[in-house]
Amino acid sequence: MTPELIGLLGILFFLFLITIKVPIAFSMLITGFLGFGLLVDFKAAFTMLPQEIYNNFSSYSLSVIPMFVWMGFIAYYSGIGAGLYRFGYVMVGHHKGGLAMATQAACAVFGAICGSNTATAATMGAIALPEMRKYGYDDSLSSASVAAGGALGVIIPPSVIFIVYGIATQQSVGKLFLAGIIPGILLMLCYMAAIYIVVLRKPSLGPAGPRSTLKEKVSSLGGGLFEVFLVFIISLGGLFLGWFTPTEAGAVGTASILLITLLRGHLNLEKIRRSLSDTVKTSSMIMLMVAGAMVFGRFIAVSRVPQILAIWASELPLPSFAVMGIIFVIYMFLGCFIDALALILLTIPIFYPVAVTTLGYDPIWFGVIVVLVVAMGVITPPVGMNVYIVKGVAGDIPTEKIFRGIWPFVIALLACVALLIAFPQIVTFLPSLI
Repeated sequence: MTPELIGLLGILFFLFLITIKVPIAFSMLITGFLGFGLLVDFKAAFTMLPQEIYNNFSSYSLSVIPMFVWMGFIAYYSGIGAGLYRFGYVMVGHHKGGLAMATQAACAVFGAICGSNTATAATMGAIALPEMRKYGYDDSLSSASVAAGGALGVIIPPSVIFIVYGIATQQSVGKLFLAGIIPGILLMLCYMAAIYIVVLRKPSLGPAGPRSTLKEKVSSLGGGLFEVFLVFIISLGGLFLGWFTPTEAGAVGTASILLITLLRGHLNLEKIRRSLSDTVKTSSMIMLMVAGAMVFGRFIAVSRVPQILAIWASELPLPSFAVMGIIFVIYMFLGCFIDALALILLTIPIFYPVAVTTLGYDPIWFGVIVVLVVAMGVITPPVGMNVYIVKGVAGDIPTEKIFRGIWPFVIALLACVALLIAFPQIVTFLPSLI
């Protein structure tokens, strides 16, 4: 068999492994090891495997992951999310669909210190769903708005997926964070527009809540917004200004939010213990997945599949934007079956050389678009991780009912992607300043 055929069979074998519920990190490790052994030599494969795992686990650049992950879990356990939702609630809750819109604003701000779609969905689900039910919101709209809003955690910095993309492609994590700010805000506004259109057609889905007084609006500014703003300025501001490396920015941000929440009495020893336990579990999962992706990437590289794809893409009688469209459709399809982080790690060795080297697209722009496209996977069936998290929080709302309410948000996400493709300056403007 040719190397190219072995490479394609390896991808199919990987998909088979995850179909039979083998963890994604181990699926990539097994496929990469066997494929590399078949194409090169099994003795070389036995040498490559521990080297890749050691090199990844001992890498200084990967130490940024537990820092930002712990920052997110501190925010989660300290109850900052409740204050952020209260702020959004008093500002727009008196409009039709206002509580669902407030959920999007709270998710966006919480994502600015969390960086995780799952933590954002879980936090806002526990806070927002009871409030929306109290005011007679349709379960499908309310639960879907929480699941979709959680996806803002993967695009608004500090996003863990941006960190992993930057490490895998050797791009500046700081520039990726900057590039995600405007698209993240744009996606939030697209979600709000989708909610507005839905309740405009059927007002009973999202009745207006009571109007808040000016005093209530002013007092809501201190309910978590201060902590988020301060941590964002100290941590990411220092990163953007070149004062910190990404790892140092994560450490400074984590120390800042830990100190602030302790001084304000929002944390105790039990919550700190639980935040550390969840951080170890999540960071270990991410780092093992990165190691698996690196082993799998070595196999894909020697199989020459990326080179064949690059030649095929360059010879297609289509303009480059049409080729990129095909790549994005592939991402959207795979995102329905594969977790967002795993999909990024799996496909970067294949599509990054095609998009950046062959077609000449900006690597920062490509990263933002890909992260947005794969974010659809956390809200679309059958994987839809955020949907299942909201289901776990809500309990009595059927999963299919949440999925039914998701489609306006999927359309909003597609509209956001289309705008960023049509006007790439939206992504590249802020990174071009540094």
